[in-house]
Amino acid sequence: MRKDWEIKKLCEVLVKTETIDPRKKSNETFIYLDVSSVNKETKEIDNATVLLGKDAPSRARKLVRTNDVIFATVRPTHSRVALITQEYNKQVCSTGYFVLRGKDFIFNKYLFYFLLTDEFNEQMEKMQKGASYPAVTDTDVKSIALRYPKSLPEQQRIVAILDETFAAIDKAKANAEQNLKNAKELFDCTLDNILYNKKWIVKELGEVCSRVEYGSSTKSTPEGKLPVLRMGNIQNGSFTWDSLVYSDDEEDNTKYLLKHNDVLFNRTNSPELVGKTAIYKSEMPSIFAGYLIRIHRKANLLDADYLNYYLNSKMAKDYGNTVVISSVNQANINGTKLKSYPIPLPSLKDQQIIVQKLDALSIETKKLESIYQQ
Repeated sequence: MRKDWEIKKLCEVLVKTETIDPRKKSNETFIYLDVSSVNKETKEIDNATVLLGKDAPSRARKLVRTNDVIFATVRPTHSRVALITQEYNKQVCSTGYFVLRGKDFIFNKYLFYFLLTDEFNEQMEKMQKGASYPAVTDTDVKSIALRYPKSLPEQQRIVAILDETFAAIDKAKANAEQNLKNAKELFDCTLDNILYNKKWIVKELGEVCSRVEYGSSTKSTPEGKLPVLRMGNIQNGSFTWDSLVYSDDEEDNTKYLLKHNDVLFNRTNSPELVGKTAIYKSEMPSIFAGYLIRIHRKANLLDADYLNYYLNSKMAKDYGNTVVISSVNQANINGTKLKSYPIPLPSLKDQQIIVQKLDALSIETKKLESIYQQ
């Protein structure tokens, strides 16, 4: 370590902070910061509560001032750390926080960044106690060693560099999120342009399908012969193989056995999730659950991939919104309503050409998404 740096325990570099009882001023309002008030991703306060003193919970006891740093000692590895801004000056936080206020030779925001380091968080992980409700004590936090430059201007210089770096990261992240949105919109726009082309004739889905079929209603089990694909296994037009359940029912395992290119439609769920579809491309023998509908298409009229792309399009979703039967938390589109969906119908050859173009665009879009997510 450089000679112009110091190592001291936090208890040696902090001043004692105040406690307060808001109930003594029962009719005055105050802002209360409980443990959930700090966003563990942004490290900012975004969920504060305004209370009357008489309604103050028993944990509302720690007074905070501008530039104090608060650290949640409950589930410390969640790293709920925030710098108190002017709007929360002289307000109250929970005893579930440790309040850090540096002595005159410590720049408070330097403390804020220190609490975000692996060095600090690894020590918190070792110190925490309790399996279901892990926590550390204020004494534990005060025992941690802080490395810092003796010069206050040097601390401020380091903080300025970190501020600039994190601002650049935030900007890069915002740009990446916009690019990710643009990549998804590019694919959706291309699909819409194809489907809304007026040269295609439009049929009802029931005219190009022999029938629709609900899946197995037999109760599944954690183990068994065949996996049962459920609505939760449908993600972004294809199947995931997480959280599987199984069936040992021989009749169901024959009747509902999935075949290559089967398209399944999620008929009931919360309003924003009903209507999800996926196409079955797996080699793993599986059956499907009762909340899903298998669409038996006429193979000489309708390509499976084209159907799956259509059902995931804005056109299909917009129509689905007109026929969905909704309650407060549940929506449903039954087989009869599904057969009424209007589907643009190019020739089978044109459908296959369209699918090839959409597949190629989908691959490129997913590459872009992966880059932007990274």
